[in-house]
Amino acid sequence: MSSRDWRLRIQDILLAIQSIQQRTTDTDFDEFAADETMIKAVLYDFIVIGEASASIPLEQQVRYSQLPWRSMKDMRNVVAHEYFQIDLPTVWRTIHRSLPPLIEPLQAILEA
Repeated sequence: MSSRDWRLRIQDILLAIQSIQQRTTDTDFDEFAADETMIKAVLYDFIVIGEASASIPLEQQVRYSQLPWRSMKDMRNVVAHEYFQIDLPTVWRTIHRSLPPLIEPLQAILEA
């Protein structure tokens, strides 16, 4: 495990979420699906989220068990290892349904 403080990993997750949201805010699904550059940038940010979440110490994951640590890591694994069969509608739903609820609890961790 890296010697980098785990709180910095939380910041990395928040920055990646912010980056995804900035890229997709004024975009509909069809525009997203047609923009290979945007897709690749968003998928990279999902890799960052997954890598950072995997680096959170287990004791912190247990302490903040309301967060879907495993799902964040799993999304990274799909993007990195199953890149050839990524389902864009699932990515789009994840952007709009799964990422927003993460922001407040992650910010609260940093403020604790």
